Amino acid sequence: MTQFQYIRLFEEIDKKDISLVGGKGANLGELTQKGVNVPPGFCVTATAYSDFIEKRDLNKKINSITNCIDYENTAELQMRSQQIRSLIEKTDMLESIEKEIREAYSQFSELVGVDDPDVAIRSSATAEDLPEASFAGQQDTYLEICGVNEVIKHVKKCWASLWTARAIYYRENQGFDHFEVSLSAVVQKMVNSEKAGVLFTANPVTNNRNEIMINASWGLGEAVVSGIVTPDEYLVDKKTLTVNEKQIATKNVLIVKNKEAVGAVEVAVKDYLGYEQVTSQCLVDEEISHLCTSSLRIEEIYNAPQDIEWALDSDTKELYILQARPITTLKEEDGEVKDTKVDRRPLVRGLAASPGMVSGIVRKIKDISEITRVQKGDILVTVMTNPDMIPALKKAAAVVTDEGGRTCHAAIVSRELGIPCIVGANTATQSLEDEMEITVDATRGVVYSGNLVQETKQEVAATSTQTAIDEALLAQLAPVTGTKVYMNLGEAELIHKYKNLPFDGIGLMRTEFIFTNIGVHPMYLVRTGQEEKLIDGMSDAITTAAEVLYPKPLVVRLSDFRSNEFRGLTGGEEVEPDEANPMIGWRGVSRYISPDYEAGFRLECQAIKKVREEYGLTNVNVMLPFVRTPWEVVKVKQIMAEEGLVQNNQFKIWIMAEVPSVIFDAEQFAELVDGFSIGSNDLTQLIMGADRDSGILNSMGYFDERSPSVKRAIQMLIEAAHKHGKTVSICGQGPSLYPELTEFLVEAGIDSISVNPDTIAYTRRLIASVEQKLILNKLRKL
Repeated sequence: MTQFQYIRLFEEIDKKDISLVGGKGANLGELTQKGVNVPPGFCVTATAYSDFIEKRDLNKKINSITNCIDYENTAELQMRSQQIRSLIEKTDMLESIEKEIREAYSQFSELVGVDDPDVAIRSSATAEDLPEASFAGQQDTYLEICGVNEVIKHVKKCWASLWTARAIYYRENQGFDHFEVSLSAVVQKMVNSEKAGVLFTANPVTNNRNEIMINASWGLGEAVVSGIVTPDEYLVDKKTLTVNEKQIATKNVLIVKNKEAVGAVEVAVKDYLGYEQVTSQCLVDEEISHLCTSSLRIEEIYNAPQDIEWALDSDTKELYILQARPITTLKEEDGEVKDTKVDRRPLVRGLAASPGMVSGIVRKIKDISEITRVQKGDILVTVMTNPDMIPALKKAAAVVTDEGGRTCHAAIVSRELGIPCIVGANTATQSLEDEMEITVDATRGVVYSGNLVQETKQEVAATSTQTAIDEALLAQLAPVTGTKVYMNLGEAELIHKYKNLPFDGIGLMRTEFIFTNIGVHPMYLVRTGQEEKLIDGMSDAITTAAEVLYPKPLVVRLSDFRSNEFRGLTGGEEVEPDEANPMIGWRGVSRYISPDYEAGFRLECQAIKKVREEYGLTNVNVMLPFVRTPWEVVKVKQIMAEEGLVQNNQFKIWIMAEVPSVIFDAEQFAELVDGFSIGSNDLTQLIMGADRDSGILNSMGYFDERSPSVKRAIQMLIEAAHKHGKTVSICGQGPSLYPELTEFLVEAGIDSISVNPDTIAYTRRLIASVEQKLILNKLRKL
């Protein structure tokens, strides 16, 4: 019989104890009792939480707060949530509970043979109708917690996480009584993971129950579970335990113990383990076999396919099972899950540039003359895309290119269109045959033979509906940040798809899509008296987005086609030069002020004026691209003023900071414009001398927005701009790809960050956490 009232050791609980220790705790107890190698630990029961709330009279205080919440008012919900969580965290623990936690942690220390051992503290909800998996992220997990005082503190933090804004909103909308849901805190030995990940005892992609899927990466498994790293993937035959397929990923980050503070921290693999480990295979064959054998034992215990979190201890090389739960996504037919036999044969591999997984028919395109061959739902395969191919890209279900890196044209456009994209696949145009059916897994950068996407139309519709619900809820519950979160937009019509995301406006609307849709060179329109075609086409597209956003700001970046891209428009060959290196040639502002294009630029100005004055959309402002010198800004502003676009408090003019000269002369530029937006793609390639479209240089790590030189330039710009009271944003691909770059930008004091739609929610949460950390650090210094 246990000596504790509020504590249960893993050995004392099993799957029948969900009401006492929650689903997570009950599973860990069941596995422990069945002899599975689970890191030892104990649960602070849900009864402890309930008694704490009741005996400290918190239920009355919390009830009074929840009774006056306007649940549709995001700011108020966030404030009330923080008020409740702070109330729980600041209230003294019941003496009886604290005494038992101290004794349990002491016994646990003796068991593992370490004074003040590191532990993970995880939330385990008790409500059968509210398991964590049904609404991921409601409650919190804390890693690398050391010392009994920190354990007590973080147990209360787990309890408090039952009252996040998202959890409160969910319970309210689902009709749950807030006080009928309890929480157990799981305190478990922290495995010093050399490598960790997730294992599925049935393939969740193909529904094949005869195949095991393993995801693995370096460090703590949180990196894999949270999705911040693309893990290695191993597919194993369940009967023979032979590895059928390996996909060795580029693993850029890992999570490890924070040596300077309590908790864990994200670091770069190349800095922590060495550059070679970024692309090295994570698991050896013996480890794979051991993992599979252990997982099959767990599947046998539960008599159902399992989703298992695991870790390999770096010191003892011992394999630990951290958690197991049923796989909930296997599709059923006639009441039973059936194996789906699929020829999962990889055809080509490349860089995952825009995530997603779709199947379709290959359409190989050599040049612009063949784009009409692409039909709705086809997979566009080509050497490299260009702006002329945008009509085909808008029809395609996915894109695969031979060349390019994650910042090339195909990657950027695909992310904005929301379609999967793999770039730098080298042999795609040779290996993939026209009209063959393939599956593009652009999360891992692999193209497979056949159709591996088995969704029915009803399932797709259900998924789309749920996505819309989730996005609307996400917008309601998005954390408030001091740093503005803007969205990049290419195709104006896509604003309807993304309007519910939690963003503060459009930080970059590209006009290149508009020019491509019009399809005619501006100077040809001038020469043939068809100026209205560009004015109307451009103003209509901008209006489409601006009306939906109003009064949120929308910043239009005026045309930044290069000469080779302009030449592809009707009439372009007559007026465009043949430049050897158009990337650093006649583009941006140098084009606007040139006698050979000024008339075309004036049409763009007239379109902006029409949007603002005729349609009354004063939330529209402009950005000037590829600026090189202050004098050209003076000249272009004169042209704009002549067209009725006078810079003032109601009409803002920003410039792109993508040429190093803007960094060096930032104070001069700050006297001329309202703000800067960093184009991290061009800025990186010009500072590092690395072609952003070079697959070779990308793979060798030369093109990297996180380079110390690039970060130093960004810091210089922010300091110079703020000295003159001007704002700085960033609209390049860096923040969308690298969370650590986003952290640096916030710490450096950037005013806003504009990212791709698929990373809006994550970026806002990341910014909120960084800002909170900065505030806490300042308070500690007071």
